[in-house]
Amino acid sequence: MSSRVELADALRALAMDAVQKAGSGHPGMPMGMAEIAEVLWNHHLRHNPANPKWFDRDRFVLSNGHGSMLLYALLHLTGYDLPLEELKRFRQLHSRTPGHPEYGCAPGVETTTGPLGQGLANAVGMALAEKILATEFNRDGFEIINHHTYVFVGDGCLMEGISQEACSLAGTLGLGKLIAIYDDNGISIDGKVSGWFTDDTPRRFEACGWHVVPNVDGHDFDAVERALIAAKAETARPSLICCKTVIAKGAPNKAGTHEAHGAPLGETEVAATRGSLNWNYGPFEIPRHVYERWDARARGAALEAKWNRKFIAYEAACPDLAVELRRRIAGELPANWRAHRDAFVAKVDEAAETIATRKASQNAIEGLAPVLPELVGGSADLAWSNLTVWSGSRPVSKVDGGNYIYFGVRELAMAAIVNGISLHGALIPYGATFLVFSDYARSALRLSALMKIRAIYVLTHDSIGLGEDGPTHQPVEHAASLRLIPNMDVWRPCDAVESAAAWVAAIERKDGPTSLLLTRQNVPFQKREARQIAAIPRGGYVLSEAAGGSPRCVLIATGSEVQLALGAQRLLAEEGIAARVVSMPSTSVFDRQDEAYRAGVLARGVPRVAVEAGASDYWRKYVGLDGAVVGIDRFGESAPGAELFRYFGFTAVNVANAVKRVISR
Repeated sequence: MSSRVELADALRALAMDAVQKAGSGHPGMPMGMAEIAEVLWNHHLRHNPANPKWFDRDRFVLSNGHGSMLLYALLHLTGYDLPLEELKRFRQLHSRTPGHPEYGCAPGVETTTGPLGQGLANAVGMALAEKILATEFNRDGFEIINHHTYVFVGDGCLMEGISQEACSLAGTLGLGKLIAIYDDNGISIDGKVSGWFTDDTPRRFEACGWHVVPNVDGHDFDAVERALIAAKAETARPSLICCKTVIAKGAPNKAGTHEAHGAPLGETEVAATRGSLNWNYGPFEIPRHVYERWDARARGAALEAKWNRKFIAYEAACPDLAVELRRRIAGELPANWRAHRDAFVAKVDEAAETIATRKASQNAIEGLAPVLPELVGGSADLAWSNLTVWSGSRPVSKVDGGNYIYFGVRELAMAAIVNGISLHGALIPYGATFLVFSDYARSALRLSALMKIRAIYVLTHDSIGLGEDGPTHQPVEHAASLRLIPNMDVWRPCDAVESAAAWVAAIERKDGPTSLLLTRQNVPFQKREARQIAAIPRGGYVLSEAAGGSPRCVLIATGSEVQLALGAQRLLAEEGIAARVVSMPSTSVFDRQDEAYRAGVLARGVPRVAVEAGASDYWRKYVGLDGAVVGIDRFGESAPGAELFRYFGFTAVNVANAVKRVISR
C-alpha cells in the first residue's frame, strides 16, 4: 500500500523527468503543488477518465498553465488515454503533451492555458454556465446539473489584470461552485515576487465577495483536505484557498528558487531529488501499487453510472426538459432551426429597412433567440450601444440564472468568460463591446480561435463612421487585425440582410469563433435576388453585375462602404465604364470557397479596387499591386461621421476616380 506522500512524489518524478528529457519546461510548480493535486484529484474531483466529456463532471482548469506536466501526470496516472510514451514526448512535435495545455490535444484538458489569468477567467465562465444551466434544468429532487469548477492559479495569474476583472464579477454573481486554489510560492521567473507583488490577496478577494481560506500549508494533506471541505460547504460565494508552498519541493538545491521555475533541474539535481524523496525508481518508472492508488476509472465509472440513473428518473419526471438538455449537450440546433432561420432572413429582406447594422444585429437576436434558448451573452457595459439586449433578456444575478450577462467594463475577462461558457457546453455564448476595444480582449479572442470553439463577439461602432467620439474610439486597423487571427471568422455586413446572415453563420459555426463588425450609423438596404441571398453565407458574392456582364473593373467592398461602391458603379456607367460590385462581408469565409467560385466572383484578369474604411494593406491580397484600395491608414478625427467620410475620401466620386486610374494603367 502506497502512502499519500508516495502518490504526490510520483507527480514530482514524472514532472522533473519529462522536463529533463525535453530539455525545457517548468518543473517547479508541479513539484510544489503535488500534495494539493493529490488531495483534489483523489478525494474530491468528480470525473471519469473513461469518458472525459461526461457532462456533470467537475471541471478542472490549470490557469498557471506553464506547469502543464502536473496536469499531464494527473491525467496519465488516473487512467485517461494519455500513455506514458506521450509524457516522454513532452513538448515535442505533434505530441499530445505540448508545452502548455491545449484544448483538444489530450483528453481531460478542459481549456488552453498559458497566458496567465485566462484560465481563471475561463473557470469563471464554466462556473457561470453551470449556474445558468442548473437554474434552467434542475427541479426539486433532480439536481441534474450539479458540479464544481476547480482552478489552480499562481502569483502570475493574480498579477494579471484579468484576474481582478473576472474575480470581481464572480463575486458579484455569487458563483458558489467555483473554487480557486492559489499556489502561493512567492517565486516567478524574475525571482522572489516580494519585490513587485505585495498585495494582501486574501483581503482583496474578500473585498470582491469571495470566501477565503487563508494560510493553508500546501504540503499538509490534512490541511488541504480541510480547506477543500470548507470551500465546498460555502455555496453562496466563490472560494479562494491560499496555499503556502515551496516551488520545486523535494529538490535539495533548487527548491524555493527561481531557477526551478522555467528550466530543467539538470541531471545532477534530478538524481539528488530522487535521493531526497527516497524515490528509488528510474526515469518515468511508476510502480504498480502507485498506479493502482491513482487509478480513478472505477470510481469515475460509478459516479457517472449514478448520474445516468438519476437522469433516467429525470427523463420520466421531466421528459421535455430531458430532451432539451440532451440536445444541448450534443451541440445540436433545434429541429425547427433551419425553417425558422430561413423565414427570418426572408422577413428581414422583405422589410427592406435602412438601419444601422448594430440595430440589425439586435433584430437578429430578437428574431433568432426565441428558438435558441441556449444563446446567452451580454455586453461590457455597452448594452444600449452594442444593442445586445432583447425583449427576452433575463439578467443573470447572484440569486438566479438567466440569459443576459452584464459584464461591466471588463472586456478581456468578458471574452475569456465567453470562452469558458463555450467550453463548458450546452450554451452558445456571445460578448459585446466597441470594435476599438477588441484590443483589450484580443488575447482571449486569439485563444477562442486556437481552441476552435463556438464563441460570438459583437463589435460595434466599426469605423470612423462612429464620428464625434474621435480617434480614440474610431477603429482603423482593427478589422484587418482580427482577420489576421487564424480561424477567426470576421463578418462586416453591409445591411440588415447581411447582418442576419452573419448571425446565422456565427450560430451554425461549430469549429471556431466569429466576430461581427457593426456600424453605429444607418446603412441603406440593398435589393437582392434570392440567389444572391443564398450566396451571402459564402462570404463574398456579386451584389451588382456590370452592364452586359463583362466588367472592366471589379469593386470589392464591405460594410458601410458597399453603398459607395454602388454609387461609384453608377457614376462609371455614365462614362461607359462597366464595373461589377462584389460585397465581401467575410473574407475568411470567402477564402474557404473553391477556386472556381472565387475566380467567378472576382473576375480573374480584371483590375480590382477595394473599398473599406480601415487599414488598406490587407486588401492587397485581392487587388494586387496594380489595383487600388480606398482605405484609411491614419487615425481619425473628432467630427460627425458623414463629415469624416467626406474628409477622408470615402465618396462615390473618389472611388470612381480610383477605378479610372486603375484601368488607365
